[in-house]
Amino acid sequence: MKTTLREDCSYIVEKAIAAVRPDAAVERALAGRGFSSGRLVTVAIGKAAWTMAAAAKKALGARMSAGVVVTKYGHSQGEIEGLHIFEAGHPVPDKNSFAAAEAALSAVSGLAAGDTVLLLLSGGGSALFESPLVTPAELADITKQLLACGADIEEMNTIRKRLSKVKGSRFALRCAPAKVFSIVLSDVVGDRLDMIASGPACPDSSTARDAGRIVEKYNLRLTPKMAELLAVETPKKLDNVETVVTGGVGLLCKAAAAAARELGYGPQILTDRLCCEAREAGSFLASVARSHAGDGKNLACIAGGETVVHLTGGGKGGRNQELALAAAEGLKGLDNAAVFSFGSDGTDGPTDAAGGFVDGNTASVLAAKGFSIFKTLAENDSYNALSCCCGLIITGPTGTNVNDAAVALIRAQK
Repeated sequence: MKTTLREDCSYIVEKAIAAVRPDAAVERALAGRGFSSGRLVTVAIGKAAWTMAAAAKKALGARMSAGVVVTKYGHSQGEIEGLHIFEAGHPVPDKNSFAAAEAALSAVSGLAAGDTVLLLLSGGGSALFESPLVTPAELADITKQLLACGADIEEMNTIRKRLSKVKGSRFALRCAPAKVFSIVLSDVVGDRLDMIASGPACPDSSTARDAGRIVEKYNLRLTPKMAELLAVETPKKLDNVETVVTGGVGLLCKAAAAAARELGYGPQILTDRLCCEAREAGSFLASVARSHAGDGKNLACIAGGETVVHLTGGGKGGRNQELALAAAEGLKGLDNAAVFSFGSDGTDGPTDAAGGFVDGNTASVLAAKGFSIFKTLAENDSYNALSCCCGLIITGPTGTNVNDAAVALIRAQK
């Protein structure tokens, strides 16, 4: 039976996300792993924290008897014996982010050299796990400024780790003399450990000078306390940590390519380091689709990474929805092409959608419903536009987080 482009999109999204769920990866990282006879305290941080902690509990059983899990609202799936579970704010930290960090600091306080902290890290941890050196209002303000100006994740974390008691290796230092065994599900392009969740167990590779350049680049408003902290270098030495990196956006792209191949497309991974404006990426993928629409081939052109959005309006949406909507005009009139983009965690921005899907009919449908694509993008209102043309991709929270993937699908014309 012949499928539609939208059905192919759903299949690729499902298979790609399934391939990067952290369960098996955590089990592999722990297989044959011996821990000392001392205490074993677990701290799981990020959008995939609950899934990672549940997998660790399955592997370690009663040996894993105490700790803290902090994840995004709606991402917890119930109790895990012995662990205190928090749901907290993302992308802006809230009181639960602070409470979770304090609970984790308390859990690792007073550990001995024979004890171990099992640290399970995934994306989103920068907001979800926080003990600020500034007031909550100051932290919320600088976070919102960075989000609004389109700063990328590395720029955001360079600033945020200097304002925190638990980022930039400071959490691992609080665990000493205990050893830290860290399993990391990467959501950062290039798998930079000091940037994933702002590196709670990794020395910071950025400098105070880097932070100053970011402040100047975006003309950030700083309080005197923020300015003082940003001028201080973060700790650069750490000797009590062992880290295993698992997952990553490269695996997400490969899984999307494998699923596309199953459907009869010739997959091409364009990059797994996408890091431009969401609108630019959408326009580019639409151009790729239009260029190859008449080639007589089934193609799936895949780009993974993390785009950014400049907030210019007060609408509702996320970077993946904005990318998809930005592709709609370029696809207009094509009956054999589509572009879709999705976040592997199942949530895109402050919405219940994982991303968006558009095809050659989307622009006309939106125009008939009174939407101007240009004005909608200016208002950052991609969610409401895509919801009017069945263009939202809804998966629910997935339990993983390894960045995003965007795909241009092209079918051979008969």
